[in-house]
Amino acid sequence: MKLGLLKLLAAGALFLPVATGTTLAQSETAKKQAEVREAAKTALADFYKAKPELKAQVQKAPGYGVFTTYGLSFLVGGAGGSGLVHNNKTRHDTFMDMAQGSLGLQVGASQNRTLIVFKDAKSMQQFIDKGWEFGGGGGAAAGVAGKDAGSGSGGTVSGAEYYTLTPNGVQVGGAATGTKFWKSKELN
Repeated sequence: MKLGLLKLLAAGALFLPVATGTTLAQSETAKKQAEVREAAKTALADFYKAKPELKAQVQKAPGYGVFTTYGLSFLVGGAGGSGLVHNNKTRHDTFMDMAQGSLGLQVGASQNRTLIVFKDAKSMQQFIDKGWEFGGGGGAAAGVAGKDAGSGSGGTVSGAEYYTLTPNGVQVGGAATGTKFWKSKELN
């Protein structure tokens, strides 16, 4: 009887660190998901303030994506960030990461926000599954303290409208860019 109890206690002691580690990992994931949701909420509010008609467009759409990136550029540039795609019908969020590379006549450091408003559910699902967006362009944008002081630009994603906002930083020039969005393995 005592031997059976000892075996049970030993098995429980071995299981405890695994269960506790899993709980801590789940807690950290939930915390990171909450941070991404809060950043998306803040970005949406900034987009609506800059262009109020976007609110109705986002509400009528099958879904939307919101991303925040941080980057530097001097001829060659790079940026990275995260965000989510929200399905308006199911209320499901798919957490995503993104990376951007650029090459061209450009100088700057900035935080950018991207809003993608999907025209149909199929385009939204393709974006989640494949996630590519290519673009290029030029212009000047500057922003301080969450206020857009330059040109907000639209881009192209198949089956969607694409908007950017530069709340903090300065970006001048033109460049060929490539952007990759993909599902976050850590947060989904």
